[in-house]
Amino acid sequence: MPSDTRILIVDDHEDTLYALESALAPLGYQLGRATSGDEALKEVLRGQVGLLLLDVRMPGVSGLEVVRYMRRVEQTQHIPVILLTGFGPDQELTTAAFGLGVADLVMKPVDPWALRTKVRYLYDAHQHHLALEQEVRRLRAQVREHTETAVHPQRPALPHPDVRVPPQRPMGAHAGELEKDRT
Repeated sequence: MPSDTRILIVDDHEDTLYALESALAPLGYQLGRATSGDEALKEVLRGQVGLLLLDVRMPGVSGLEVVRYMRRVEQTQHIPVILLTGFGPDQELTTAAFGLGVADLVMKPVDPWALRTKVRYLYDAHQHHLALEQEVRRLRAQVREHTETAVHPQRPALPHPDVRVPPQRPMGAHAGELEKDRT
C-alpha cells in the first residue's frame, strides 16, 4: 500500500539511529529520524508519521512522556509505538508502557529480523486502519447526502386545474428567480 507516511526513529545516540535505519531499510518504507523527545513530538504533530520507534530514556523529554502526550491528542493517539530500551527488563517500565498502549517494548540490542517483522505488521495494519476510516467517512457522507435528498426531494409543482393561475413557486426559490420566470 503506497503511502506518504513514514516511520520515525527516535534515539539520542547517532550509532543507534544508524543501526535502526539499516535494519529497516530493506522494508522500503520512508524513514525519518529525531534525536530527542521534543523533536519527535514536533515531527509527530506535523503529521505523516505512521509508526514511531522510540527510545525510552533520553535527555529532556523521555519516550514515555512522548507517548503520554501523543495519547492525549486525537490526531496522534492511534499511531503505533514501539519503545526501545537498553536497560534490560523492568516491570515498572513494562507496566507503564503497555498501560499507555504501546504496541511493543523491545530490548537493545535489537534483532533486525524480528524488528522488521514487527514494524511491517504494525505499519501496514495502521495504514489499513487509516484507509478504513477514510472509507467510513466517505460512506457516511454518501448516506447523509442520500438521506437529505430523500427528506427534501425536488419535485415539480403540480399544475393548478385552472390554467389562469400561475404555477407555484418551487421550494427554495428566491424572489429574483421567480421574477426571471415571469418575464
